[in-house]
Amino acid sequence: MTSRVDGPLKVSGRAKYGADHGFPDMVHGYVVVSTVGHGEVVAMDTTVAKSAPGVVGVYSPFDPLKLRTATSMLFGQTWVPLQDTEVAYYGQPIGLVVAETFEQARDAAALVKVTYQLRPSATSLRDNLDLAEDAPPTREGTPSVVVELAPGVESIQDALTASQVVIEGTYSTAAQNHAAMEPHSAVAVWESGKLTVYCGTQSAGMQAAELASGLDVDESSVRVLSPFVGGAFGSKTRVSVEAFLAAAAAKVLNRPVKIVLTREQVFTATANRPETLQKIALGAAADGTLIALRHDSWSSTPRDRSYVEPTSHTMTPKAYAIPNVAISQKMVPLNITPTSIMRAPGEAPGSFALESAIDELAVALRMDPIELRLRNNSTAPAGSDLLWSSKHLEECYRIGARRFGWANRSPEGHEDGDWVVGMGTATAMYPAMRFPATVLISLRADETAVVSVGGADPGTGLRTVMSLVGAESLNIPADRITPRLGDSALTPGGLSGGSTGTASVASAIMIAAAQVIDDLLAVASSPGAPFAGKEVSYTDGRVHADGQVMSFGELLRQVGRESITATGSSAPGEELTKHSFSCFGAQFVEVRVHKWTCETRVSRMLGVFDAGRIINEKTARSQIMGGMIWGVSAALHERLDIEPDGRPANGDLAGYLVPVNADIPDVDVHFVQYADTLHNPSGAKGLGEIGVVGMAAAVANAVYNATGIRVRHIPITIEDLLD
Repeated sequence: MTSRVDGPLKVSGRAKYGADHGFPDMVHGYVVVSTVGHGEVVAMDTTVAKSAPGVVGVYSPFDPLKLRTATSMLFGQTWVPLQDTEVAYYGQPIGLVVAETFEQARDAAALVKVTYQLRPSATSLRDNLDLAEDAPPTREGTPSVVVELAPGVESIQDALTASQVVIEGTYSTAAQNHAAMEPHSAVAVWESGKLTVYCGTQSAGMQAAELASGLDVDESSVRVLSPFVGGAFGSKTRVSVEAFLAAAAAKVLNRPVKIVLTREQVFTATANRPETLQKIALGAAADGTLIALRHDSWSSTPRDRSYVEPTSHTMTPKAYAIPNVAISQKMVPLNITPTSIMRAPGEAPGSFALESAIDELAVALRMDPIELRLRNNSTAPAGSDLLWSSKHLEECYRIGARRFGWANRSPEGHEDGDWVVGMGTATAMYPAMRFPATVLISLRADETAVVSVGGADPGTGLRTVMSLVGAESLNIPADRITPRLGDSALTPGGLSGGSTGTASVASAIMIAAAQVIDDLLAVASSPGAPFAGKEVSYTDGRVHADGQVMSFGELLRQVGRESITATGSSAPGEELTKHSFSCFGAQFVEVRVHKWTCETRVSRMLGVFDAGRIINEKTARSQIMGGMIWGVSAALHERLDIEPDGRPANGDLAGYLVPVNADIPDVDVHFVQYADTLHNPSGAKGLGEIGVVGMAAAVANAVYNATGIRVRHIPITIEDLLD
């Protein structure tokens, strides 16, 4: 297991994040946000703010910066601030104050007087279901309603009616905020007509393209540098308001501009995971064979309908072999902050409903929950004849049950002094995907190699993976590899999201390494070279021919070259027509509920995962642990509460609860390692998302096992267990 190559830089404080960059003559921006949940800005009095100490510019919809609606190659149109007077949610950016210091900009922003024409706000999902609309098709083109029925079955209701055992339930999940450690920030510098932006992003290349679109400039004139990212989880996939505003203001003022959102602004000016409401009906035969599944979902979405949490369409039609499946997805437009992808979008909240319902069915059948799941183990997604390229879920459950002591579980839990103790389990799955990526490798005369890609490492350990795969592919020690990423000027590296980073980049590294070795051998045997006219080979960083051996660095020095470079590209292709691809896992949780106070504590966790080849178990384990902890957070802590007027009631880290060290016990992680080369040449699948999937359900199932109380919403609170 290899430690992170960037670990020493991070723990010593030498790693420079976006806001750590400073330049001579730099000024600071502070974003002005709305204080109403719905309406129109009819006036903004900026007179006093403009005359405040240090202020160099004040911008508003009445005196806007030059921006236009941006377009993202992956996400479509992106809203940009200050271009109209409409207010759709509380905390919406409506102005910008720029001053010599952050404090001067902040204080002057408080002097801006805003007059609104108020309109009624709709903020509650449950209270506004009458506003529901069919969700748009998914990115794969799947419609909002999908029905797959066995031959001779006329409706999903008929299939449920024919089932010997049926359970139905309504489940809900709370809105959440990404709350990454590094607040969103941007430092923008224009020089000779070209823009450089320093920020945290999950794709420097996509960020540069989106910024260029919003600024209406050529993409070649924009460079984004993001070598270090202090967490993202989906919130930094798109250009946020601070980058648009910093870039536009820097151009007008002809000075570098830095904007850092406050923690409270991060909760409203970026994006959140939507609230969801889900109804599930499950029908089965007496022996546990699943016959029918209906899953209807409602997701809150902002007024612009920019994102819907696809809870019905992700895991539900894939996890189990069910002949009759009906799913539907609706959205409810509300006056809420923007919503967006967040770790395991769709799968995380969707698995809470599905895996809770499976547990309820197991109780109704008086069957072990693991036995029920494995009896209905899927071989392909519903309605598809493309089998899973690899699936070892049964082994995950077998190993997990043994390691966790599942055989000691009682259907009614057990007591331990003043505590009742229960165990729960759930299936985890997340699609195995990858993006097109191009990697450049340079072999250097000093016996080192540089592996470069314009991707991002938001804490996932991609740099370390690049070093390890580069070393393996070039047959040299990993400490001689220098990984470079986070720069839009480098070769395109896709998006660090969707658990795609390792599979995308590692595959391209292998191709680039093979090419650079071929090019090196061609140089070695060319006229005038040390191995001219000879048949040469390469092993362990050395060129061989007729008993003669020379390191690649020595060879390059002999031919007078400082380096030799090659690129390699890899992208999804024909394999998508042959197989279905997914990662799988089994989550296990033990909880302790105090008999008198109803305090709930997670006392043990285990996750066993089938995620293809694990390139570096140390960083892989960290990824899974982080996801599992986040699942506990969703189950017992996290909830973004919105007041009727649209104001977040707990939009800061004082009121928004997340677990601390005392909340998290021993976390056990195990990998069943089967390289999936049908998916990509590296055999890796993905780990960033799957760790959170199923965890909330496993916690809720364990709470039921301990207390006999079925809680169908998260987070679970003391009040839920008082009965």
